[in-house]
Amino acid sequence: MGWLDLFRRKPEEIPPLDLGWLGADMHSHLIPGIDDGSKSMEESLELLRRLEGFGLKKVITTPHIMSEYYRNTPEIIGMGLEDLRKAAKAEGISLQLEAAAEYYMDEIFLEKVKAEEPMLTFGDNYILVETGFINKPQMLLDIIFNLEMAGYKPILAHPERYQYLIADKKLQEELIERKLLFQVNLLSLTGFYSKQVKDFAEMLVDRGVVSLLGTDCHNARYLDMLETLPRHQKTYEKIQALDLINTRL
Repeated sequence: MGWLDLFRRKPEEIPPLDLGWLGADMHSHLIPGIDDGSKSMEESLELLRRLEGFGLKKVITTPHIMSEYYRNTPEIIGMGLEDLRKAAKAEGISLQLEAAAEYYMDEIFLEKVKAEEPMLTFGDNYILVETGFINKPQMLLDIIFNLEMAGYKPILAHPERYQYLIADKKLQEELIERKLLFQVNLLSLTGFYSKQVKDFAEMLVDRGVVSLLGTDCHNARYLDMLETLPRHQKTYEKIQALDLINTRL
């Protein structure tokens, strides 16, 4: 060994990502061409192969439904799911594939809930909902209340990414006290979005208020970063000890 070798840093070896303990991923965007996720069937199949390689048994993909941008319907999503299932089967992918939706909470969504329009859910009538990242929706608590009164179990997608929630400790406590289900993105725990998001996600994990974890996979870049999760060993161990709904889906 030369003296220069003493100063060369060996590349960090990251243990392979194992998500077998999670069972089901319940947040992703894998139906091609209907939102900001996968753009083609070929891309979707490659993403599914990688998710299966991580040890997952089931994927519940959740396309956006947003009145301003992604005007998906249960029919559009259902047809896309069938196409994806057929293509995956032809490629020998054995993942169990289902679909729900990620609903954007706005006035139009509230009107649909009040009108008792059919919603895409999964498991025990769980419904995945999101908000904008900067400002708190004025009707946030009203929508949650109406969903619960209609018999749904709302899940707030990636709460750690909402700037208004990070800044509002009173609102954090209010949502926790009313036992709103929180779904954290695994990518948040890698620092993919920002250190602030990572810190808030870790706080939610430490408090034991995270009920679900999801990849929120949109493309290969997401999975590339997800593979670094085992580098964060303490957090990786903590999330595996959570009592997650994922394992019962």
